[in-house]
Amino acid sequence: MIQLRPSDARGFADHGWLLARHSFSFADYYDPAEMGWGVLRVINEDRVAPGKGFGTHGHSDMEIITYVIEGELEHRDSLGNGEVIRPGEVQRMSAGSGVRHSEFNPSATLATHLLQIWIEPRERGIAPGYEQQTLAPGANAWRLIASPDAADGSTLIHQDATLHATRLSAGAALDYPLDPARLAYVQLVRGALQLNGLAMRAGDGAKIAAESALNFVASEDSEILLFDLPN
Repeated sequence: MIQLRPSDARGFADHGWLLARHSFSFADYYDPAEMGWGVLRVINEDRVAPGKGFGTHGHSDMEIITYVIEGELEHRDSLGNGEVIRPGEVQRMSAGSGVRHSEFNPSATLATHLLQIWIEPRERGIAPGYEQQTLAPGANAWRLIASPDAADGSTLIHQDATLHATRLSAGAALDYPLDPARLAYVQLVRGALQLNGLAMRAGDGAKIAAESALNFVASEDSEILLFDLPN
């Protein structure tokens, strides 16, 4: 089963300084049919105006992954971390028992385009943690971005889930073998492709269950995130 989630069907919020698309219910957007997919709870596609951002606020019991598409995002938190995240880098914050942070676009001229991803942890109340590293998508190959054991240099998340990324050149094809007992989710960051023969365009997502193989064929240069999730 592959159920497409068209980009335009997502929740939308225009706060002036922030344009946001919500794949799943978030903040003022609520759809009881879109509460997440397995342990994947949030995919927000945000565009943050120059010099603007999210003031200090709190989180708990969530694995939060920030994936910058264009521009930069400055992060500061109550753990003492202060970093700027750029394309090709991945940040993971384990909110655990509680953490406060802020996120701002440090540029005076350029907007920031990013995905923020929330994954439910397998255990509540863990010590908060932070990690940021360069993890660019693979070129016509999968790059492991996040995993429960930090395999292949990936960032560590506290859940039996993996996140993979690739940039497919126009005309290239790539497969992913999937345990049919698990779930998967695909987010097309940019481009256009066929997923098992189904057309997807930038911003589209796909919920996947009971499939043993995924086949991607890019009709134009594309960037893909693939989540492999427990059922």
